[in-house]
Amino acid sequence: MKPHSLAMAIALSVGAQCAQANSESQQSSQNSIERLTIVSSRFATPIRELTTSVSIVTEEDIKARGYVNLADVLEVQPSINANNSGGLGTASALRIRGEEGFRTQIRIDGVEVSDPTGVQIGPQVGQLQSANVGRVEILRGTQGFAYGADAGGVINVQSRSYSETLAGSLATEYGRFDTVNVVGDIGGQTDKFDYYLGVSDFKTNGFNSRENDETQDNDGFDNTTAHLRVGYALSDNFTFGLVGRTNRGETEFDSCGFGATASNDCQSTFDQDNLRLHANYATEQSEHELAFSKTFVSRDFFNQNALTFFTEGTLERLEYVAKSKLDERSNLIYGFDWKQESITTTDTSRNNRGYHFEYQAEPVDNAFLTAGARLDDNDDFGTHVSYRVSGAYIVPVEQGEFKVRGAFGTGFRAPSLSELDFNRGPFAFPPAVNVELTEENSQGYEVGVHYTDNTGSSLEVVYFDQQIEDAIFFDLANFSGYLQDEGITDSQGVELIGNWLVTESVSLYGNFTYNKTTQADGSQRLRRPARLANMGMRFLGETLTYNVNVRYVSETQDIANQQIDDFVVIDISARYALSEKIEIYARVENLFDEGYREIAGFNTAGAAPHLGVRIQF
Repeated sequence: MKPHSLAMAIALSVGAQCAQANSESQQSSQNSIERLTIVSSRFATPIRELTTSVSIVTEEDIKARGYVNLADVLEVQPSINANNSGGLGTASALRIRGEEGFRTQIRIDGVEVSDPTGVQIGPQVGQLQSANVGRVEILRGTQGFAYGADAGGVINVQSRSYSETLAGSLATEYGRFDTVNVVGDIGGQTDKFDYYLGVSDFKTNGFNSRENDETQDNDGFDNTTAHLRVGYALSDNFTFGLVGRTNRGETEFDSCGFGATASNDCQSTFDQDNLRLHANYATEQSEHELAFSKTFVSRDFFNQNALTFFTEGTLERLEYVAKSKLDERSNLIYGFDWKQESITTTDTSRNNRGYHFEYQAEPVDNAFLTAGARLDDNDDFGTHVSYRVSGAYIVPVEQGEFKVRGAFGTGFRAPSLSELDFNRGPFAFPPAVNVELTEENSQGYEVGVHYTDNTGSSLEVVYFDQQIEDAIFFDLANFSGYLQDEGITDSQGVELIGNWLVTESVSLYGNFTYNKTTQADGSQRLRRPARLANMGMRFLGETLTYNVNVRYVSETQDIANQQIDDFVVIDISARYALSEKIEIYARVENLFDEGYREIAGFNTAGAAPHLGVRIQF
């Protein structure tokens, strides 16, 4: 049997296989496996019932490590690698299981933060800060059909919240490169009203980003982000809410322009404003959400203070999603969405209409089965059908439980407005000008085994394989424009994920990913490490908390057959509570000043200590 057939067989036959088993009530335990997540199917699901690969980053995780940029927070998770072209705010990619960053959708409190003006339509990861983030859910793989997502997965970010009527915090830190980060928030809730407002202001002088920059000037980065979330309950069943977000970034970088206009004195600005309105209606038998969101983006680039490029655009989305209880053991999730992507500076736009459903069932105790499909109708490539099937079976044992699961899913990515516009414009020539770009098609499967004991310690092993057909790429040989592969681009590997609660105060964690990536011609895909590992220890005391993280990256290929050296980076962080309301915290990134590279020709920061104080009220 072929591997992807095995995954489908596990997913589809869980119910049938388990029907022969003895029906036993599951052992309940108050541990992490019972937490809820919404990223997999758009509605809250207990983690122990998940049939797909999901990682959770908690608020305590974020505080314990202290990283400022969201990408740094995420790349400690399994199968995630992030790199940038020379420091915070620069062009960045966050790849999950070896896929391109633009094939991953990021949402913050339901707001899609993709940039429609980009070369590809994806999030500007380098501009996303971790300040005021309360939780992150990461769906790995081709299972995001409910979002119209593709092979990279879906990242669902939730802002912080307070259970009191009025509460908040203020924090400030100072670090190397004259880095200053000021973060404040306020929030609360009553019987009918909840609110949250978070603001962060980050500034650093940075370091020289490019190795061949003879001036060796520092390349700084400024970012100011404000996030507002408001909710109001008109009744026990009906609520509505608003999310508003603004993100302003200024980045200095090296290497812009061509020929006589080339310079290492470059600057870019990024402005993104998001607004989302939503209404929710819930009963014992069903849940419904109707939401409208709009994103405004503008970007410009300066070469030695002269404007060289400017673009702006919008992203609008109307969504309806619902969950209906069919009986005590099954649910139906369904919905539709309409999305319009626009680049206003080039007067180009397109619409996409999507319709999806998912059937969820627990045919017998401890067996979970899902099957769903999605139909997309896009202005550029017509209709496309995606689907997902998945299943899991949990076997209770004396000290915990085992779960075996499998999933198979498909997806797509439409050529971006910029890719289409370039091939139709004056700068394209054969062979690209003769290529009519169509959508990329993806499919992937995974099989996994997960053990969790009664203390909350866990061990998980997952095998995955995902492929992209007709991948779109820029013609680096002739610079003629965008072309499409005729073969298959593949990413397959193994994830090993563990968490051991040694005592109530001490925990050890780790993940290792082996990822074999191949382009259509059989060569290794660029900037995809074959091996990624994170290992760490955390101590949670009454007044002192500290965290140590070790990251290992190896076997990375870059352009022009350049091999990136393997590296190990160690980060440490600590927090100490002076009182119930005041704590001081510190961290050192790259403790031993490792001289490593993520991208050929670009520097990375050396050892970077930071010290801060946080006040709660």
